[in-house]
Amino acid sequence: MARYSPLQRHGLVRTWMSRAVVAALLIACSYLVYEFGRIQAGYNVVNAAFERQDFAAEIDDLEDEVIALKEQITLLETHRDIKSEAYRDIEASLTELQTRIQEQRDDIAFYRGIVSPADGKSGLRVQNLRLTRGTAEREYNIRLVLVQAKQHDRKVSGDVNLSIAGNQNGVETTYTYAQLLSDKTQKKWSFSFRYFQDFERLVVLPDGFTPERVNIEVRSRTRSIASIKESFSWTISQG
Repeated sequence: MARYSPLQRHGLVRTWMSRAVVAALLIACSYLVYEFGRIQAGYNVVNAAFERQDFAAEIDDLEDEVIALKEQITLLETHRDIKSEAYRDIEASLTELQTRIQEQRDDIAFYRGIVSPADGKSGLRVQNLRLTRGTAEREYNIRLVLVQAKQHDRKVSGDVNLSIAGNQNGVETTYTYAQLLSDKTQKKWSFSFRYFQDFERLVVLPDGFTPERVNIEVRSRTRSIASIKESFSWTISQG
């Protein structure tokens, strides 16, 4: 291995230091030339840093605005749901109130028909006849309300004779109440009341029979109170 004198080693150190200084100067000059080129092209490091800060601040502001808008939307949706529920409650209450008012009107009309009928006539009458479908095929419910108008000093007693007229396979046919019963133990239809009496009966129509009218004879067994006969068209009510 070659040995260097102290003078030679000092020269080598100076040479390497000089080379390092030159390399550092070259790197610095290259960076300055690069920055000068970017400045010439309109780019400024300081300005770019400020712009990035501005953009970051603007992004933060926009994100805050988005959060605020989301909160506002949530609040509006909550108010909308509350209002919708309130409207539904009001509508339900209004419907219930209208139903109660109608029921009271019906009750008033009913009792007025007993105490003071519009035609001024006293005695037996059919206040209401309502037909609804039953649970089985060709099964029907009959609701009959009888009243004694004006004169209530005594009970009226008797029985109801009901029949249904219609068309049986192209032929005019009438079935009696007893022929249409599912329970043959209810053949007798009696009544006894002072003001009114409400009946519900179940009938089953024969296959091929198309009902057209309901004929009702209310036969009184009370002296001085006449029997009545009425006929109603076959009309089915809902519920």
